[in-house]
Amino acid sequence: MKIAVLSDVHDNIWNLRKALARMEGADAMLFCGDLCAPFSLKMLAEGFGGPIHVVRGNNDGDMFLLLRVASQHEHVTFYAEAMADVTLGDRRIAVVHYPHLAQAIAPSGKYDAVFFGHSHQAAKKWEERTLVLNPGEVMGRFGKATFALYDTEAHDADFVEF
Repeated sequence: MKIAVLSDVHDNIWNLRKALARMEGADAMLFCGDLCAPFSLKMLAEGFGGPIHVVRGNNDGDMFLLLRVASQHEHVTFYAEAMADVTLGDRRIAVVHYPHLAQAIAPSGKYDAVFFGHSHQAAKKWEERTLVLNPGEVMGRFGKATFALYDTEAHDADFVEF
């Protein structure tokens, strides 16, 4: 199974459109926070047909409307709490926004992968058998606009620049 991992759109719908166009072959999506406005979540939901799991970030605004938009799309799950615990392709995955949470969770060994955002910096490292990954930013403010494609069978991820 291939999973698109994204973070930090910050309402840059132009880059979000570009990212969605590059997700061919992705079966599911994990979003690590900071969509910002509900219209960005709507665009994500309408532009990707597979399961989408979204955690909130520190810049996500109107929780009521974000949850409402998510509820209008059966394939979207929005987690208002700090973490999503999902199993996709036989891999247990933690999705958070903050790096300090990812760093605290990864050594537990409970997860095959821990994905996070917030810093806008693409990064990949291993904590024993746990992949710890920040997909970078869709926004493109601090450099390259990127997301990651995680292959559950290979248990590895590659960055996609757009």
